[in-house]
Amino acid sequence: MTGETTAATGKRAAAKKDAKPRVYGRRRAKLQKGLVYGAATLTFAVLLFLIAYILIRGIPHLKPSLFAWTYNSDNVSMMPAIITTVQMTLLALLLAVPLGLFTAIYLNEYAARGNKLVGIIRITTETLSGIPSIVYGLFGMLFFVTRLKWNYSLLSGAMTLAIMILPLIMRTAEEALMAVPDSFREGSFGLGAGRLRTVFRIVLPAAMPGILSGIILAIGRIVGETAALIFTAGTMAQIPTLFQSGRTLAIHMYVLSGEGLHMNEAYATAVVLLVVVLLMNALSALIARKLTKK
Repeated sequence: MTGETTAATGKRAAAKKDAKPRVYGRRRAKLQKGLVYGAATLTFAVLLFLIAYILIRGIPHLKPSLFAWTYNSDNVSMMPAIITTVQMTLLALLLAVPLGLFTAIYLNEYAARGNKLVGIIRITTETLSGIPSIVYGLFGMLFFVTRLKWNYSLLSGAMTLAIMILPLIMRTAEEALMAVPDSFREGSFGLGAGRLRTVFRIVLPAAMPGILSGIILAIGRIVGETAALIFTAGTMAQIPTLFQSGRTLAIHMYVLSGEGLHMNEAYATAVVLLVVVLLMNALSALIARKLTKK
């Protein structure tokens, strides 16, 4: 009996050894993988549908009169809006990027751990990120337009947009700086470099792709903004100076569609707006690639 029992035990052990290991949670893993692929496919399909819809409805209505240098009720030219969009974007970035970048450098490279000021700044940044754009527009109208008496102008709109995108640039820049390995800093300090040289010669170049990603997101928000600019920059269809009113492409499209008389021109404006955003993003990506190579 003992020999038979030993033989049976040996057979069971050999059978377990030859059997394939059981994988637990295989069905759950397949389900999760399917959900991930499904969500990605749905997102890509929606994006393609939106782009195709805009192009199909807008391209047939693009005509030379839409790019006339001056606007009138007959040609409803978008050229002043294109130039105003570029001016507004550059001015808002010029105001917001240095302030947001230097604040992120202070929070990540200079501020001591557990500093109460750092906590206050981060809470304030997160709060500003969740405020609707219409609230920024009301603030800009009350402060820049009325209090400072800048009236509806390019500067009022750019200052409002700079405040709006400041939290986005600051948070993305801080996350990019935090992603740089500490070994980079330690190696620079070991070679005798100071903190300032380490930040600007070692840390910033390594974090530049992430910083530019935040700037690209900020450009998209600037170009697509309407509510805040209606209250601060106005809706005048002209090429503005610093203290003159002007409309961006998004406001131009909003005005045309709101009137209901130029829907075809509004779709054509949407095509140009899409192209402008793609060009700005491509330019930012090109700059990021060149800085990364350096």
